[in-house]
Amino acid sequence: MSQFSLPAHLAPQTALRQGSSLTANTQTVPPRHRCGPVLRRGDKCNVRAQAKSKKTNPDPPDTPKDDNRRGGREWLQQLLSKFGPITEKAMNTHVLDFEKPLVELDNRIKEVRKVAEENGVDVSEQVKELEERAKQLRKDTYTRLTPVQRLQVARHPNRPTFLDIALNISDKFVELHGDRAGLDDPAMVCGLASIDGVSFMFIGHQKGRNTKENIYRNFGMPQPNGYRKALRFMRHADHFGFPIVTFVDTPGAYAGKNAEELGQGEAIAVNLREMFGFSVPILSVVIGEGGSGGALAIGCANHNLIMEHSVYYVASPEACAAILWKSRDKAAAATEALRITSSELVTFGVMDTVIEEPLGGAHADPMGAFPAIKAAIMDVYKNKYAKLSPSEIRLDRYAKFRKLGMYEEFLVRGGQWREARAARAAAEGARTAMGTWAPTQEEAEVVEMIADKDEEWEERLKGKSAWINKPAQPPGLLRSGIMELSISMIEARRRQQAAAAAQSAVAQRRSAQADSTPSQLPSGNGSSYIPYSDSKERNGALVEAKADN
Repeated sequence: MSQFSLPAHLAPQTALRQGSSLTANTQTVPPRHRCGPVLRRGDKCNVRAQAKSKKTNPDPPDTPKDDNRRGGREWLQQLLSKFGPITEKAMNTHVLDFEKPLVELDNRIKEVRKVAEENGVDVSEQVKELEERAKQLRKDTYTRLTPVQRLQVARHPNRPTFLDIALNISDKFVELHGDRAGLDDPAMVCGLASIDGVSFMFIGHQKGRNTKENIYRNFGMPQPNGYRKALRFMRHADHFGFPIVTFVDTPGAYAGKNAEELGQGEAIAVNLREMFGFSVPILSVVIGEGGSGGALAIGCANHNLIMEHSVYYVASPEACAAILWKSRDKAAAATEALRITSSELVTFGVMDTVIEEPLGGAHADPMGAFPAIKAAIMDVYKNKYAKLSPSEIRLDRYAKFRKLGMYEEFLVRGGQWREARAARAAAEGARTAMGTWAPTQEEAEVVEMIADKDEEWEERLKGKSAWINKPAQPPGLLRSGIMELSISMIEARRRQQAAAAAQSAVAQRRSAQADSTPSQLPSGNGSSYIPYSDSKERNGALVEAKADN
């Protein structure tokens, strides 16, 4: 507390502001009158005031030291993001039902080792034998997983997320934000990464590792602005020549009311269209679950990789059961029918490479899974796509998706279909000009022809920026049966109109030149030209015209 004197001519005004009836210099001031914080004695006022502590602004953070500037990575991660990547196995591991016997055996081994250390007993041989048995049991369990159990592993809460993988396999990673339309989706993370001197554009779905993170990341389900954000950085990578690596881990695109209002379907469709036109290689890695269009929106790649215990499906088993069987209780049957496991996806050609996981899954040993992911990405990029030209990269991506879902029907006499199928499977096949495989040389030529048509169409569109709505044609689309039918109908109608016009001209000429000399037939440029496609009909018309003349 501090005191200071207030001049008398200011005291009455202060009193008036406090609600007193005194007026300035006109009323007698009582010997002691308290008016709020003002104390009056005679013609002087004492005011008591408490001095507040002075505000101090915190100093800016210290500039990183020179050694941090050179090392840089830890300081850069702390500056750019608060996300801390996995560095060891999670302590609070969630145990699945089929993993309980394995966990119990591990706990018994720990108890035996602890008791032996406390009592000074050497049981190293017995413990080693138990560990070998536990390892074999774990191997047998994970090699015989059912599709339902693999789905549980893919959804395991301790499974490494995209940022865990990106920060552990890259030498440098700089996260980039924003869709350049005022929004940024935390469920879709993008950034530039460097691996062994090669710069990549990393794009991936990001799930949370606890409830708070999952709410912030929307459980890995992107909004439309998330897909537009991904498209923005894919275009950036295509412009600067950075290979694109996408990491898929989502149950699907967010299906809320707000997402539909912002154009969820349009955002996914635009991504699908644009990804087929990029001239840089695109690699896609399924690290968890890949659900429906939400996964496909960043999964149209030249080469699709999938981790051993990951899944990829057109609809979640729960949604499939609700649609087909009207009950979610049939989710197990839907999981079997959807063929969602990595081995089945490679068999059907949907996926190209399976990345092996450590024994027990990536959630049990995350640090052991990262080197395998890094090695698989670099192996595919350097051995397949590093030396391809932009047109070859586009053709490879296009041919990959064109062959999906293709089947062949053929008849075999005498019921020798098994031998015929075996001979067909053993055929060496053919190669296109850029090295893609085709069953026969004819099909290889068809693929090249389709690619040539696609490039020709792109050349036609160049320089047409003045068009308000550019004509759109899917790459390599030839005339369909419906289009051929409509064209033939139009041509037939035109032939009928030309024939009717020719007959009318002949009738008019016959009536006008009844007694004149025979004239020459009309030339091809005349109005009475008869454009018959059939030679017999055309010759008959000429004979009739000569007779009339």
